[in-house]
Amino acid sequence: MTIDLERARRDTPAVEQLIHLNNAGASLQPNPVLDAVFGHLRREAEIGGYEAEHRAADQLAHFYDAAATLLGCARDEIAFSDGASRAWGAAFYAIPFKAGDRILVSTAEYVSNYMAILQVSQRTGALVEVIANDEQGQTSPAALRQMLDERVKLIAITQVATNSGLVNPAAEIGQVAKEAGVLYLLDACQSVGQMPVSVEEIGCDFLAATGRKYLRGPRSTGLLYVRRAIAEQLEPAMMDTGGAEWLSASSYSLNPAASRFESYELNFAGKIGLGVAIDYALSWGLDSIQERVMLLADYLRAQLATLAAVTGRDLGVDRCGIVTFTVAGREPEAIRAALWEQQINVWVSYAGSARLDMDARGLDKLLRASVHYYNTEAELDRFCTTLAKIAGG
Repeated sequence: MTIDLERARRDTPAVEQLIHLNNAGASLQPNPVLDAVFGHLRREAEIGGYEAEHRAADQLAHFYDAAATLLGCARDEIAFSDGASRAWGAAFYAIPFKAGDRILVSTAEYVSNYMAILQVSQRTGALVEVIANDEQGQTSPAALRQMLDERVKLIAITQVATNSGLVNPAAEIGQVAKEAGVLYLLDACQSVGQMPVSVEEIGCDFLAATGRKYLRGPRSTGLLYVRRAIAEQLEPAMMDTGGAEWLSASSYSLNPAASRFESYELNFAGKIGLGVAIDYALSWGLDSIQERVMLLADYLRAQLATLAAVTGRDLGVDRCGIVTFTVAGREPEAIRAALWEQQINVWVSYAGSARLDMDARGLDKLLRASVHYYNTEAELDRFCTTLAKIAGG
């Protein structure tokens, strides 16, 4: 199915005022999502929060059906979260690590994940080891296979790097993890929404994703996938009545499957909005979205390559809608600020958000332009023309 660009942009009124190339940070929400969120907030104001929740029971329940369709799993393997980092942490902190256990990670690991890994390592004595990259800069399944032994407790991979356009070979890594019988936790916050993501094809035991990025959902929303057989073996590090039932003065019972990782209090309007955002993405087709995003990203990389002052910084064989670069002699923040004045949104990625990769490449910071299917080639032309003027100024 071909993306109806006119309809996509009509559903995204802000594109009339600006060029949004920060979709890896937070995409522009389409009208159906805004209508769903605002509609629930208005109902809360009109009749009360608990009452509005009760009336929206079907919409809230639909989130699980939508997310299960998106990832190709059962609805009870989905938990709602207030973001990818919280979802990732809920799974990670439930794993009972001990001294000598080995945690294998990719060089693309994101700051929130890696700090949690360091904290658990320091608390328990578990060891953190980085999987080598191949010659293209992506996590090497062959190197991973060589690292495996009976002490490996977890393989934690970021599927799409926040700072390089890299798409790691998640399914190949999943095959290695499955053969070894090792838990596999996937950070998919930058992949879900811009490409098809199937938990069965990937073979992960856990997957964390956010709503605000390529799914075009509200901020402070996310989801956690937990394979049912794994969920039943784990107890969350924190729980409340959202994930368990208080049975007596001395006992409680955890909810089944992924629901044990949920909290009682949450952003109900956001949950409804995320369900609508997933439906909206599915209505376009994830294959069609990926095709359009890749076309635009390749077009942008080719245009940037013609600018003498610009150096592309992307890695990997497989790339995505995240395009990263530096400009000779210019600070990324100054470039971003100058572009903002022209109503063009980009972002700056810092070493502190992906230190393993950035330190290895000797990079302190770089610019990130991330496209989505509602962007146009004309917008990218204007961006590159404006960038060239700024870079030469």
